[in-house]
Amino acid sequence: MAFEFINEKLAVQKSKLRYRQRFCIQHNDVNDSLQEAIIVENGKNYLNFSSNDYLGLNNHPKINQAMQEGLDRFGLCASSSSLVTGFHYAHQVLEDKICQWLNKPRCLLFTSGFAANEAIFNALGQSDHINTHLTSHSKTQFFLDKLSHASMIDGAFASKAKVKRFGHNNMTQLEQLLLQSKADNKLIASEGVFSMDGDQAKLTELEKLAEIYNTWLYLDDAHSIGIIGDQGQGSVSLLRGNKQPNIIMATLGKAIATSGAFVACDEALHDYLINFARHYIYSTAISPAIAWATIKSIELIKQEQWRRDKILELSERLKDGLNDNIEMVSSSSSIHAIIVGDEQKSLEANEQLKKQGIWLTAIRPPTVAAGTSRLRVTVCANHNINNIKHLAQCLNKALK
Repeated sequence: MAFEFINEKLAVQKSKLRYRQRFCIQHNDVNDSLQEAIIVENGKNYLNFSSNDYLGLNNHPKINQAMQEGLDRFGLCASSSSLVTGFHYAHQVLEDKICQWLNKPRCLLFTSGFAANEAIFNALGQSDHINTHLTSHSKTQFFLDKLSHASMIDGAFASKAKVKRFGHNNMTQLEQLLLQSKADNKLIASEGVFSMDGDQAKLTELEKLAEIYNTWLYLDDAHSIGIIGDQGQGSVSLLRGNKQPNIIMATLGKAIATSGAFVACDEALHDYLINFARHYIYSTAISPAIAWATIKSIELIKQEQWRRDKILELSERLKDGLNDNIEMVSSSSSIHAIIVGDEQKSLEANEQLKKQGIWLTAIRPPTVAAGTSRLRVTVCANHNINNIKHLAQCLNKALK
């Protein structure tokens, strides 16, 4: 029977306790301060500690109003690729806003972070196979942190470049790989805040190695944009002076609370991506109404430092409220990984928490390494102290 492997692979997933299912989340009609921290499933309310809405901006009235204004002015759909008829005034204003925010010359909008990451690696990995009178053959090599997001890994290995992965934040190993490389074009790729552990890249050291070895630095800042920096500029705000990664990618669907992604870069790469990034060339542009709403979201992020301060305060309260036997990865971000161990224990903890009204998803292999299944807690600005106290009590009970 054709494609019999489908059933076989699903059976293996179930046997390993790695089978994934979707949940249909219902609308919450309760109009109070907890609205955005609540998930409703099958008529039951759960405190949501798995959201990527880190700043609590989803459904913000000013962003919603901007979305409506965008709908009225531009309509919902871009109706084509940006290179055909899909490049709207709303897109241009948003790109300019991001450039000013991050102090980058140019910016391109993508439909998702996954698409943006794949586009970058695929486009830059073409260099070995460009055969024109304008350029000579060159060798390209990518160096990825071991814990880089799946989209970065997929994009790198699907490209025509050589790929090496270094141990997580292991600068010694990275330097050894750079020393051994004979590639003309080298690129180091890492995340500002890592999605599963919540720890940060050693950005200053990465930038220094990039400078020494004439290497580009590419930063996926999906989980730190909006969270780090005095105006939420993300991890780049941690670098001194005017030093910056060559490429910054970040999603709009997490702390920024809209949809899509952007790549911020220099003028030459901007033009190169327009000409060679297939994900950009052949995809319908993001909704101009969403772009208009995103402009308002970024304005709020820049102005409202209290959201970032609250995340840090509540994170400390959570840490202080947990029993000593609970292993939580140290983090200054919204993401706090509680290592449980095997898949069975993580699923059992997940079910116990759900019975106590806590929505906290168990993260299992292959998303994380075998033996490191975890509960990935996200502390958001729309939580309060009572929520955190309740979560700590429930975790202590579930993981005793």
